[in-house]
Amino acid sequence: MIIDIHGHYTTEPPALFAFRDKQLAGLVDATRKPTTTDLGITDEQLIASVQRQLAFQKDRGSDLTIFSPRASGMGHHVGPEHISREWTTLNNDLIHRICTLLPDNFIGVGQLPQSPGVSPKNCIPELERMVNELGFVGVNLNPDPSGGYWTDPPMTDRYWYPIYEKLVELDIPAMIHVTGSCNPNFHATGAHYINADTTIFMQLIQGNLFKDFPTLKFVIPHGGGAVPYHWGRYRGLSMMMKKPPLVEYLMKNVYFDTCVYHLPGIELLTRVVPIDNILFASEMIGAVQGIDPETGHYFDDTRRYVDQVTGLSEESRYKIFEGNARTVYPRLDALLKKRGFPGKTA
Repeated sequence: MIIDIHGHYTTEPPALFAFRDKQLAGLVDATRKPTTTDLGITDEQLIASVQRQLAFQKDRGSDLTIFSPRASGMGHHVGPEHISREWTTLNNDLIHRICTLLPDNFIGVGQLPQSPGVSPKNCIPELERMVNELGFVGVNLNPDPSGGYWTDPPMTDRYWYPIYEKLVELDIPAMIHVTGSCNPNFHATGAHYINADTTIFMQLIQGNLFKDFPTLKFVIPHGGGAVPYHWGRYRGLSMMMKKPPLVEYLMKNVYFDTCVYHLPGIELLTRVVPIDNILFASEMIGAVQGIDPETGHYFDDTRRYVDQVTGLSEESRYKIFEGNARTVYPRLDALLKKRGFPGKTA
């Protein structure tokens, strides 16, 4: 089985955007806010909206996508907390409906109703709902709800502990994923995303978060940002700070995905990062779309890159494509076993 752990719902029906336009207009003029949260989107429209994803799954040979709302659309920096809460509920409910309609293709991960300066503790009710009621297997956690200005404390600060305690209790991982950038210095997908991935890894080196939460799991997407390319830098900084060896210190809790859109990047990732810490993903359909003229294939057809890496054993490929996902997402593993997919045994 090939499990893509990083897919976003980027083909939403127009009704969702129409609601968002009214919701934000209502911040200026109350008479313009939406009068209902019923989007009027039928099941048939939802199925039609993900036909591109289904076609890509078939063509590229993947089996199951862990599916979450559009990352750049989470918009935590827009409007007050109640706006984020309403918007989050709508998006998570749409993901749940798609996963219910197409359970063999998609399984849900949700966003949180975060807002700048608002305690992450306020997100716990929605986190519990998405896991206990919607059956989601993970969550996207935004380390910078301000949208590029980083006004909240580092993720090793006790400010974040209430949400970590709940993640551990529910036994789900968090993908560390920012939303859109409102800072003109940082292009959202080309800079802000990669900056965030790299920044959080460095925060984890500086802190000692996993001493307090030894079973907490983070997925850092986009191949870990700049981290694999500068692996020696981070190993050296960790040593200078008198930390344990980097693999021992962080890599029992931190995982990277394969959302890297060229073969040399995937080769580097698999050479420097332990295989047990790499999860297959494509971000389909996400930041980088279109066909690479150098290869004739879609940039985000990341399975091709993994398949072309020489020297990977059969066991390593199994871990990247399936086994590691089942380890990092225990609720996914339990669901697959219930469906008759036990996976490989040691």
